[in-house]
Amino acid sequence: MLYYLSQYLQQSAQGTGWEETLSALRLFRYITFRTAGSAVTALLLSWWLGPKVIVWLKRLRFGQEYRDAADASGDLKARVLDKRGTPTMGGLLIVVVIDLTVLLWAQWNALTVLTLASLVGLAGLGFYDDYAKIALQDGKGVRGRVKLWVQVLLALFIAGYLWYLPDTRKLIASVIVPFYKHPITAGAPVLGMAVTVFTIVGSSNAVNLTDGLDGLAIGCTLIVTAVLLIVTYVAGHAQFAEYLRVPAVSGAGELTVICGAMFGASLGFLWYNCHPAQVFMGDTGSLALGGTLGIISVLAHQPFVLFIAGGVFVAEAVSVIIQVGCFKCYRRFRGVGKRVFLRTPLHHHFEKLGWYESKIVARFYILCVLCAVLALASLKLR
Repeated sequence: MLYYLSQYLQQSAQGTGWEETLSALRLFRYITFRTAGSAVTALLLSWWLGPKVIVWLKRLRFGQEYRDAADASGDLKARVLDKRGTPTMGGLLIVVVIDLTVLLWAQWNALTVLTLASLVGLAGLGFYDDYAKIALQDGKGVRGRVKLWVQVLLALFIAGYLWYLPDTRKLIASVIVPFYKHPITAGAPVLGMAVTVFTIVGSSNAVNLTDGLDGLAIGCTLIVTAVLLIVTYVAGHAQFAEYLRVPAVSGAGELTVICGAMFGASLGFLWYNCHPAQVFMGDTGSLALGGTLGIISVLAHQPFVLFIAGGVFVAEAVSVIIQVGCFKCYRRFRGVGKRVFLRTPLHHHFEKLGWYESKIVARFYILCVLCAVLALASLKLR
């Protein structure tokens, strides 16, 4: 909105005494300026709306009154506070702030519309799941199989849409991997669609699994978003893309503005979600943010960079897969199930070891930063 308004005012002022006065509006043409503006706007909106949203959620009794699965056994040394009663669905704050900010600062193209529409769709799925948990008071919510199918269908739609448009077909037809300057495939749409679906669905669920400790998921999302902010800016800048030998994607620069909004909104939400949390994002936020990270990485033609940058998310998801897989295999062949970890996702394993919640979160942040540095290094080391 601000971009189009600034261009309209400049065009209207041409040849008049206002032309020089309004010349500063040229700043809105620069993606860097609008990205910084979107990050600051999202942060300020989060700070302003945060207390209001928390009070509103408490008034509606959208709180976690059921016992968390992590402390169901009651023997976790690190759990010093009872989190029941803390309002959930705080992801609504994140999604609303991102949408409003992007409406203000971004230019509209197929990539921005697709990203925001998917963000809202996944937030709706998460909201329904959170509401079901609250209504039933059992912490189960929507069946996992139903959520998975909705995510897969959305990812398939995105992959098909990108393949259908001539301008974005290369995002599906060719597959790019880190540390290698050329596509590993140049005409394999089936493989490209599989990578797209796996990236979006995997990222959405991985962030959801990571959301188990105060500030953990949103802090790691903040770090990964910073990586994608740089990746999308490079992909949308022809000269930088040529220099770093990465695929240039027309219109990807506007995804940088979305990343700026996500960064500011995540930073603002962390203000209220850090230990002890005043609000939880719930599936409303984690499914939406995770899926959006996956979508942006696909649209920037760097899905595997996300797997490196989001190494913490990957570890959390893999720990669950290993735990379930090994338990079922042992039970099938030996009659008795065997656990690899004390509890999954991975952060709960360290809770069972007696680590304090704040220590786990801080150390996972450090690991996430290291993964982010490695992901950025992959842009140059090719």
